[in-house]
Amino acid sequence: MPKVAKELSAAEVRRIDRPGFHPVGGVPGLLLQVSPGGGRSWVLRVMVGNRRRGFGLGSFPTVSLGDARNKARELREKLAQGIDPVAERQAARAAHIAAQAKRLTFREAAEQYHATKEKEFRNAKHRKDWIGSLKRYAFIHIGEVPVGDVELPHVLKALEPIWETKTETATRVRQRIESVLAWAAVRGYRNGDNPARWQGNLDAVLAKPAKVGKGKRHFPALPWQRVPEFLQDLRTREGMGARALEFAILTAARSGEIRGATWEEIDLSAKVWTIPADRMKAGKPHRIPLSPAAVTLLEALPRMEGQPLVFPAVRGGKISDVTILATVKRMNATKEKEGGEQYTDPSDARPVVPHGFRSAFKDWARNRSSYPDEVSELALAHVNSDATRAAYARDELLPQRTKLMKAWADYCAEPAKAGASVTSIRQEAQS
Repeated sequence: MPKVAKELSAAEVRRIDRPGFHPVGGVPGLLLQVSPGGGRSWVLRVMVGNRRRGFGLGSFPTVSLGDARNKARELREKLAQGIDPVAERQAARAAHIAAQAKRLTFREAAEQYHATKEKEFRNAKHRKDWIGSLKRYAFIHIGEVPVGDVELPHVLKALEPIWETKTETATRVRQRIESVLAWAAVRGYRNGDNPARWQGNLDAVLAKPAKVGKGKRHFPALPWQRVPEFLQDLRTREGMGARALEFAILTAARSGEIRGATWEEIDLSAKVWTIPADRMKAGKPHRIPLSPAAVTLLEALPRMEGQPLVFPAVRGGKISDVTILATVKRMNATKEKEGGEQYTDPSDARPVVPHGFRSAFKDWARNRSSYPDEVSELALAHVNSDATRAAYARDELLPQRTKLMKAWADYCAEPAKAGASVTSIRQEAQS
């Protein structure tokens, strides 16, 4: 018959300080464990089937001797009834997680996932764009839906409005929703299939992105032959929006890069604008050689103390795309009033937008210069093809791009002579 431990009093238990396991009596198998560091905790050792198991009951003195004995008795009673306390605790935890999932919204799950993956993003811009796309296109539809309840209809509600008009963006949003839901499943917040999965799921109800993308609309662009006319008109306009658009044309930069430009990025003496990686679409720093015309424009701009932006809004902060587009709108209104030809894309009569001048620059480079294609591709910060990547490795072809941007600025300054001789430009390209 197993030896019955003496039933110790609370005072006797308090005096136990030797490392090891000490029976305290009152309930078979109840022990006070003293660690080498002096910590003390309760343990119940009991045979379950053919195996001895130990169950922690809490630390001492947080859990008193009396409470430890009560817990030990309850545990023994459950074991006698065939109830596994560990399985019971796991079930309780699962129920707790399920209850949490009912409260955890898709928005909260996305924000937690975003924070978890923060170090994996290429740069600050990628990190901001990642969560920003969900804010714009997913949260408005499913942000407050419990993440455990998100199903196919919810995903379609977010994707269908933009699937055929913003296909590339919609594809990214789908991938990001899928990632958030996969994270939620691993964390125990949801069960079942991932409703944002493409293969064998969404591909049955949505057109393939590649097929939809073929019909997507381009940015409205002015023919390159009309750019001198446009720039001549633009230079008669006042306001920061007009100057930002003029600088965008001269540098062939993206609107967002122009609007976020700071004086710190610009070296007027070297005539170079260096855009940091976190502001570039490709996630790489980009140097833009500044033509004399671009430098003259910058030197004429007012510089306000404490204002780092080159093109600030009237009330501070970045100038908006709306402000820049308003300049084009006013120019077209004047053209219409005077009976002239408006600044529109000839393919669909849409008013031109700042990004369209990048297309005009590219078309001009192909038609009016003999610079290799990768030179103009690098000027546009298109680092996609093998040839362009190889060229980028060769010091970004800055000398050639410097000549190209000067030739472009000189062409833009011509008094709307679409058929001007190209001899000088070709000679420069070959030098």
